[in-house]
Amino acid sequence: MASNSATAPATRSGISKEERKVIFASSLGTVFEWYDFYLYGSLAAIISKQFFAGVNETAAFIFALLAFAAGFAIRPFGAIFFGRLGDMIGRKYTFLVTILIMGLSTFIVGCLPNYASIGVAAPIILICLRLLQGLALGGEYGGAATYVCEHAPAGKRGFFTSWIQTTATLGLFLSLLVILGCRILLGPEFDTWGWRIPFLLSILLLAVSVWIRMQLNESPIFQKMKAEGKASKAPLTESFLRWGNLKMVILILLGGTAGQAVVWYTGQFYALFFLLQTLKLEAQAANLLIAGALVIGTPFFIFFGSLSDKIGRKPIIMLGCVLAVFTYFPIFKALTHYANPALEKAVLESPVTVIADEKTCSFQFNPVGTSKFVNSCDIAKSFLARSSVNYSNEAAPPGTVAQIKIGDSVLSSFEGAGLSKEEFAAKTAEFNKAAGEAIKEHGYPTKADMSQVNYPMTLLMLTILVIYVTMVYGPIAAWLVELFPARIRYTSMSLPYHIGNGWFGGFLPTTAFAMVAATGDIYYGLWYPIVIAAMTAVIGTFFLPETKDRSID
Repeated sequence: MASNSATAPATRSGISKEERKVIFASSLGTVFEWYDFYLYGSLAAIISKQFFAGVNETAAFIFALLAFAAGFAIRPFGAIFFGRLGDMIGRKYTFLVTILIMGLSTFIVGCLPNYASIGVAAPIILICLRLLQGLALGGEYGGAATYVCEHAPAGKRGFFTSWIQTTATLGLFLSLLVILGCRILLGPEFDTWGWRIPFLLSILLLAVSVWIRMQLNESPIFQKMKAEGKASKAPLTESFLRWGNLKMVILILLGGTAGQAVVWYTGQFYALFFLLQTLKLEAQAANLLIAGALVIGTPFFIFFGSLSDKIGRKPIIMLGCVLAVFTYFPIFKALTHYANPALEKAVLESPVTVIADEKTCSFQFNPVGTSKFVNSCDIAKSFLARSSVNYSNEAAPPGTVAQIKIGDSVLSSFEGAGLSKEEFAAKTAEFNKAAGEAIKEHGYPTKADMSQVNYPMTLLMLTILVIYVTMVYGPIAAWLVELFPARIRYTSMSLPYHIGNGWFGGFLPTTAFAMVAATGDIYYGLWYPIVIAAMTAVIGTFFLPETKDRSID
């Protein structure tokens, strides 16, 4: 472990030309890499139709989210593989390789035939490419953060690494800008073939990124360590098979990166999904609102990174988690109030209840589309989930055909067991039409009325969510680097970061969406990030040290 000395190393003012080059080159290359990764998340709805057309609409969207999450699932393995290389052969060359893998995988997605052209091979190849992207990203972050931090002077590590922290948000912002530009230029054609253009453009970004990174020198701390023969020959063993270091890996995962991850993904990705899937805003407007919040909020990464050099990393990160725990529900309810007031009014004035035998109701999480939901309860709930209608549940006697109660009106579902495929399709269409008319009569909008959106207040709510992101994310790179010794730093910090962000964060949209579909409560998915953030706030506060004054040599 690094020294626990309370004496702060000497600091100096100003940033040298070489240090500016390191920050710019590392940050810009990572912006491009995150751009590649987030294109998929931003286009999840279109990709679900292009590559998972063989299943129903709800299953297709969940399947697309799972394919997105697959890239996150593999990230810890990328952290182990590339972290080991980074600690043995160097930071620079390792994260040069990661960007090559990332960029080429993204370019191939833009060329990949869809489900209609090559059938089931399309989603299989897509998921393989997502896994390659996740593997590369698993090695990217640890290399970039370690590289920049090891170039930073004492007392400015939070400030230097905060520029790396902006790259994920800037990458998302860049992907949104490119998507919006293509949508405006191509119109309806974007959904059929124009969505490929942002993926294909990544080859240009890859060329620029590789050229920039080739100009960099190796980290001075690693060069010194290598010259003195102190580099680790078994970084995996030292990192994860020795209890002193393994304990810190576990603590920083549960008391740091897990909470940071769920706050990050709730504030940006889940907020976007909520606007699009639940509040039914037009895609262009939703993307512009998220982009606006990112523009306003991104400078706070630098602010909180610099502030952590003065007051410490831990208090800022823990405060961000605590604020999320206590304000997520009111903020997301405010988003409904300001972005789709008709939906809010309908929920209050005409509450919806599903009356059914609870034993017949399934948990409709069917990502591979193999299950058939044919009982009356599932048919009713499937319709309400697709329509983003908030509902409660009421038990009925066994054998009762499920009913949807909307205000004072009651609509009966139907039992699909025993019906032919044609009969079931006809009955489903008839029921969906009747249910659609019923919810419309009671004020439930099929789409948000864009003229009723309070844009300034919606933007304010989204900006608050982004500021929470900057609080938990801005200081964490410096904190991770300072917690581990130089000889195994790349490996040790990468694994908890990518388990936190890849698993706790990456599966958030899928998990939250399934929780909403299961309960009928459009806000129920928020319990996932709230519980994780609360756990991190407790463990981080009581069990993790402050590190801003440590030496990292």
